[in-house]
Amino acid sequence: MKKDTSYTIKRIRQFPVVLTGEGLLVGAVSGFIVMLYRIALTYASDWLGQILAFVSGHPLRIAAWFAVLLLLALVVGRLVKWEPMISGSGIPQVEGEILGKLKQDWRKVLPAKFIGGFLCLFGGLSLGREGPSIQLGAMGGQGVSRLLDRGKTEERYLMTCGASAGLAAAFHAPLAGTMFALEEIHKGFSVSLLISVMTASVTADYICSHIMGLDPVFQFGLAEVLPQDYYWALLLLGVLLGFLGAFYNKVMLWAQKLYQKPKFLNETGRLVIPFLTAGVLGLVMPSVLGSGGNLIVSLTGGEMVLGLVLVTFVVKFLFSAVSFGSGAPGGIFFPLLILGALSGGAFAMAGTAFFGMDPVYVNNFVLLAMAGFFTAIVRAPLTGIILLFEMSGSVSQMLSLAIVSVAAYITATLIRSEPIYESLLNRILEGKRNETGAKGQKVLSDFVIMSGSVLEGRTVMEIHWPKNCLLVALERDGKELIPRGKTKLMAGDRLTVMTDERDAGYIHDKLENLCYTSF
Repeated sequence: MKKDTSYTIKRIRQFPVVLTGEGLLVGAVSGFIVMLYRIALTYASDWLGQILAFVSGHPLRIAAWFAVLLLLALVVGRLVKWEPMISGSGIPQVEGEILGKLKQDWRKVLPAKFIGGFLCLFGGLSLGREGPSIQLGAMGGQGVSRLLDRGKTEERYLMTCGASAGLAAAFHAPLAGTMFALEEIHKGFSVSLLISVMTASVTADYICSHIMGLDPVFQFGLAEVLPQDYYWALLLLGVLLGFLGAFYNKVMLWAQKLYQKPKFLNETGRLVIPFLTAGVLGLVMPSVLGSGGNLIVSLTGGEMVLGLVLVTFVVKFLFSAVSFGSGAPGGIFFPLLILGALSGGAFAMAGTAFFGMDPVYVNNFVLLAMAGFFTAIVRAPLTGIILLFEMSGSVSQMLSLAIVSVAAYITATLIRSEPIYESLLNRILEGKRNETGAKGQKVLSDFVIMSGSVLEGRTVMEIHWPKNCLLVALERDGKELIPRGKTKLMAGDRLTVMTDERDAGYIHDKLENLCYTSF
C-alpha cells in the first residue's frame, strides 16, 4: 500500500485505538523474545561457573578454556562484521532509528544480537542484558510493523513499544520500561504513545514473570527507612556520584576510541582482548565476571569489607571499559548499577568507620547509589528512581532516591557531562550519512513548544521553517486547531509536522531547536 500524505494523516487519527491493540501484540512478541534471551543468559552464567570450577588448578584445562575464549571472540567478531548494528549496547541504535538517523534490519539484528550477547556473557565479559533486551524488543516491534505493512510513523511507535517491553521483561520493571521508552528512547510524549507503551510493557512483564517468577531482581532487605538525620549524607553522595558518573562516561568513550587507534585491529581482533582478559580474571577474581549480580548478594549480605569493595570497584570499572569499548554486543546498564552499588557500599562503610554512621543503613546507601549513579550517567532521573524501586520491591525509599538522583543529575549537568547514550549515538553517526533509505514514505513527528522558546508568541508565517517540513496539525488544550499563517503559537502547543523519511533526522534536530531553545 502506498504510504502517501493522505494515508499517513488518516492513519494517525486512528492511533488512539490502533496503537493499543498493536502495543499488546508487540508486547507479547518482544516479551517472549526477551524471556528466551534471559533464560539463555541464565544458562550462560551457570555454565561459566561450572567451567571455571572445572579448569581451576589444571594447566591443560585452563589452556583449553583460553582456546575456547579465542573461538568465542572469532564467532562474535564475525557476527559484528555481518551486522555492525549489534555492536555495543543497542540503545543508541534504537534511539537513532526512531529519530530518523539510522536504520536497522530486524531479520539480521535479532539473531545476531541474541547469539552475540549470549556468547559474550558465556565468555564472562562485563556486560549487561538490558541494552540487548531493549534492542531485541525494538526489533520485535519493527518486525511486527514490517509484517503488518505499517507506515514509518507507526513503525517508530511500535519500536518504542518494543523497547519498553524489552526493559520490562529484562528487569521485571514495567513502569521503568514505560518511562525509559518515553524519556530516553522516543524523547516525546502523547496519550496514544503512553497507552500503547504501557500496554506493551505490562504484557511483556506478564509473559516473562509468568515463566520466571515475580521476585524482584534485587532481593536484599532494608532494615529501616533512612532517617532524615542522614539526608546531609544523601546530598554528599549525590554530588560524588555526579562526578563519578561523568568520569565513567569519559572512560567508556575513551576506551572506544582507544580500540579504534590500532589500524591492524579488526572486529575480531578487538574482541580477543576482553575475552582473554575475562579468562585471566576468571582465574584470579571471578566475582567481577558477567553482569555482576553476585556482587550485590555479597555486598548486601555483609560479606565484603571496605578494602575489598574498593578493589572490586576498580577492577569491575576497568573490566567494564575493556569489555564495552571493544564493541562487544552487550549493555552497560546492569554493570553500571553494580558499580553504583559498590560506590554506595563503600560510602556507607567509610561513614560507619569514620563518622559513626549506623551500619544498619549500608544496604539503603547501596540501593540509593545505584539510582544516583544511573542518573548521572544516563541523565534519566525518573527512570532511575522507578527502576530501582521496582527492582528492589521497596517503595519506602522514594524520597531518598529522589534526593540522591537530583543531586547527581545537577552535578553531572553543571560539569557538562553529556548523557552516555547521546554520546554513543553521536559516535555512531560520526562520518556517516543519513542511512534511513530513499523510499520516500511520509513521517509524522510531534513537538511541544516550551516556554521561552523561539516559537512562543510568534505566528506561523513569521517562523523560518526547515525545508521539506509541513506543519499539519496544532493541538492546544486538548483541541485540534487548523494552523494558518496568522495563528499565534503558544507555550504548551503540540505541533505535528510531516516530512519525508529521508529528512526525518534533520527535521527532528531543527524542530527541537525551535521548540525547546530560545536561540
